[in-house]
Amino acid sequence: MIPKTVPTWQRSHQNLPTPDWQRAQANAIRDPEVLLDYLELPQELLPAAIQAANDFPLCVPLTYLQQIEKGNPADPLLRQILPIGAERNMVPGFRNDPVGDQAALVVPGLLHKYQGRVLLMTTQACAVHCRYCFRRHYPYSETGASPGNWQAAIDYIAADESIHEVILSGGDPLSLTESHLSSLSQQLSRIPHLSRLRIHSRTPVVLPERINEAFVQWLASVSLNTVLVLHCNHPDEISEPVRNALNQLKKTGVTLLNQAVLLHGVNDDLETLTQLSEKLFQNKVMPYYLHQLDRVQGAAHFEVPDNRATELITLLRQQLPGYLVPQLVREQAAEKSKTPVVI
Repeated sequence: MIPKTVPTWQRSHQNLPTPDWQRAQANAIRDPEVLLDYLELPQELLPAAIQAANDFPLCVPLTYLQQIEKGNPADPLLRQILPIGAERNMVPGFRNDPVGDQAALVVPGLLHKYQGRVLLMTTQACAVHCRYCFRRHYPYSETGASPGNWQAAIDYIAADESIHEVILSGGDPLSLTESHLSSLSQQLSRIPHLSRLRIHSRTPVVLPERINEAFVQWLASVSLNTVLVLHCNHPDEISEPVRNALNQLKKTGVTLLNQAVLLHGVNDDLETLTQLSEKLFQNKVMPYYLHQLDRVQGAAHFEVPDNRATELITLLRQQLPGYLVPQLVREQAAEKSKTPVVI
């Protein structure tokens, strides 16, 4: 419900306490030694973790760490956030820009790859640094992805009447304050040919504190048809705080979808994928995409062969109703859409 009083995110921020989610984000673990100590992991993992974190920094909120089994180096949630030596291997076919983001940059912060929609890089900040991130090498500072640099993107969108949907990405758009989100959504809502706003975020899964009253009020106030695409890879990520956050999101009336990445040692088995779809649907989230890994340099150890991926989808169709089976796709540079993976 849209509040009748002035929303908290529209009030003056003078003398207001720092929101819980911002404190949690600021206190995220960034030191590999602290991470290993907290999770009671072998210290022999430390040298490689330090080296890999020098290339792509460690960042993981405490809320997410609490879902990881202590003392288990093979925990599927740990594998997604722990820097390891394999990230430093130079593997043929893996590149710094695997999906052609920089070639699709039309003005600072705005990518135009597909018909009818554009992607706005709202920020370089993320609540968590996933080790398979396809933008781990992205030159954010050189390409204008920042809250103070949106005007050229707004002007480009307003000038092209073929654009009907704007996708907020990053980084993670939920790293922005409600004030920034409100300013942006209001500017977009004034463009007559826009009908949809899509938000891609992993934050509700790794930092559910972010889904607070102020955020829910903002989301409910957006006049464009709104889709929130979550990024959840494993059923263990859907903890009680995450379930509560998803329940709050659903009350706003937005469409909730999920896109996962197929990752070796994380979710490349039938039981895990089945439980993931079931658990998402229990929480009113529809499985949308299962992505084959974007071949970014530093993530080759996560790759699952196409024949195994298609086998898993075939088995998943036999296990679940069709509406719970995500589309198996990959993104390829210069293609006009996501590409279905079929063998």
